[in-house]
Amino acid sequence: MNQKFYSIAIDGPSGAGKSSLAKKISAAYHFLYLDTGAIYRTVGLAAYRAGIDRQSEEELSSILPGLKIEIRYDDTGLQRMFLNGEDVSEAIRMPEISLCASDVSALPVCRAYLLEMQRRFAREYNVIVDGRDIGTVVLPDADLKIYLTASSEERAKRRLLELEQKGIKTTFDEVLKDIEQRDYQDTHRDIAPLRKAEDAVEVDTSHLDREQSFEALCNLIESRLPVKREETA
Repeated sequence: MNQKFYSIAIDGPSGAGKSSLAKKISAAYHFLYLDTGAIYRTVGLAAYRAGIDRQSEEELSSILPGLKIEIRYDDTGLQRMFLNGEDVSEAIRMPEISLCASDVSALPVCRAYLLEMQRRFAREYNVIVDGRDIGTVVLPDADLKIYLTASSEERAKRRLLELEQKGIKTTFDEVLKDIEQRDYQDTHRDIAPLRKAEDAVEVDTSHLDREQSFEALCNLIESRLPVKREETA
């Protein structure tokens, strides 16, 4: 008898807390966490380093065959991204790479290149996957689809704090501008634009802290799937 694997898709705009919440949920339910945004960021970083036109399908196609993109998990179960053998997990979080990721992810050749990598994980494991088009394109048959959002100002505050904790110097206005530009690009691109799937449950965390957001998502998950979180001491 084939084992039934469950998949949870979390979509939403940049800075909504998708990655941090998905990581915590994956640990609580022993699901494999797949950060698809990190995969696209890795391609964006490669394009940035190569100095190509990131909006050119022809130029991106020219470098894809030479890329070796790997997903590894550290001792704590967190996803690490490797580009041609180099751990780029920190480098892909730089603000300029965020826009690079948005550019390359709008190209059909990039999406086709990475689509099967993402779907394979869902076939072989219980997964929680976050990104921009998980419930609409990557995993349209996901067992639970969540659209996680928050106001652009609140998302900018969170991202600024995250960058400051990593020692990256920037300003609130710069982060807000990047987020608003990313929102526009993600929702207006021709291929797989960011949108809420018809059967997704929207969760707005603008007025919730991280723990409250986590509890809200756990309650939603347990109301829809036959899973229980691990009891903590």
